[in-house]
This record gives sequence, C-alpha cells and structure tokens, in this order.
Amino acid sequence: MKTKIIEATNGPQNWGKFMLGRFDSEWARGSAALTDPYSLLSRVGWTDEHLLVLDLQTGEGAIFRHGGLPRADLNKHRIWVCPLFEPFLVWLYQQDVADLDALPAHVDLPDAPFAFSGYRRQGPEG
Repeated sequence: MKTKIIEATNGPQNWGKFMLGRFDSEWARGSAALTDPYSLLSRVGWTDEHLLVLDLQTGEGAIFRHGGLPRADLNKHRIWVCPLFEPFLVWLYQQDVADLDALPAHVDLPDAPFAFSGYRRQGPEG
C-alpha cells in the first residue's frame, strides 16, 4: 500500500493527522478461498479510485471512493473522527490524487469549525 500522511489545521484551533492509503501490490493477490483469476480487491468492489483515509488520532478510518460526497460517504460508517475529518475529506475530494506524494504535508482549512473533541459518526440509520 502506498501511503501519505497529511496534517490539517483550521488556524491555531484544531490539528488533524491523517494517513491516506492506496492499494498497490495488493491488487495482485487473489483469493485464498476461491479458485478464480480475479483480484481479491476487485472481487469485493474496490477500484483504483478508492482511498483508505485513517484518522491517526483516533486510529479509525474507512475506504472512500475519491470524488464522492463527503458527508454522505461518512454517514455510511460509524467511525470516531477528529473535528477536521469531514472538512479534510471535502478538501481531499477536490485534489488530484493520482500521485499521493504530490499532495502537501500540511493543509490549512480556515473555514472548518472549531470543536473541543472528536466524535463518533452516527453511521447508517437502521
């Protein structure tokens, strides 16, 4: 997996630490349980447009399809995130992620609201 760590701030208020991950050599792995020629990752629905976004403060994250709707994508998961996770995802979806190394090591998100602590997303209703 190719990874990139990006820190995010909203001025001097909150500090988010995120790791992005893109599948790399893992695409060559087939299933150990099934005997077919398909990649395990493609078999379960992942594509090269999907990125792992991990909140390094909470240790939680999910795989997101780049370019989606951040709020809707986050509502699919019950992950514990820092206050900057959703604003960071909004920013990330607007970036060219073809080369993770080209992304900055730090991004300031001045319009992101301040919060004293992170929270667990509600996840899907049901």
